[in-house]
Amino acid sequence: MRHTKVSLWETITLCQTQAGWVGLLLSPRGLQALAYPCPSVEEALANLQERWPEASFEESAAKGLKEQLRRYYAGEPVTFAAKLDLEGYTPFERRVWAVTSCIPYGQTRPYSWVAKEVGSPRGYRAVGAALAKNPIPIIIPCHRVLRKDGTLGGYGGGLEMKRRLLEIEAQVNE
Repeated sequence: MRHTKVSLWETITLCQTQAGWVGLLLSPRGLQALAYPCPSVEEALANLQERWPEASFEESAAKGLKEQLRRYYAGEPVTFAAKLDLEGYTPFERRVWAVTSCIPYGQTRPYSWVAKEVGSPRGYRAVGAALAKNPIPIIIPCHRVLRKDGTLGGYGGGLEMKRRLLEIEAQVNE
């Protein structure tokens, strides 16, 4: 996980979705982090404030992104249009996340495919490590990356969350 020290310019905001309360950390450069859904607004806020205690809360921030997240969790195909702030991460991690962001809604790819796309065909474990550091899940859809045999592999939000996200997206393709 990236360092948790932020300036007073970072903002926390929350978004209520069908899956629960999603937390967002924003900087002047863009979205820095997305926290998985929590059952209550208090839990979602506490989760982010624990990690970024200096960030301020602004309810009205990121209205367009919040609407996209609501639609996503409601089962609508969404192409997220958020500006991302990935400062502090390695060029390799950013390449892995860029390639992962190109995986179409409702589709999956194996870790080995991502590794080939970033120019490191034998680097599927390094790809897995980069995806494990993904600070902006859903927007950078690391849940769409599976093992070569089609099984889920790992996921920061837990395998049940990964399964659930893939099920949301599969409904459109049925």
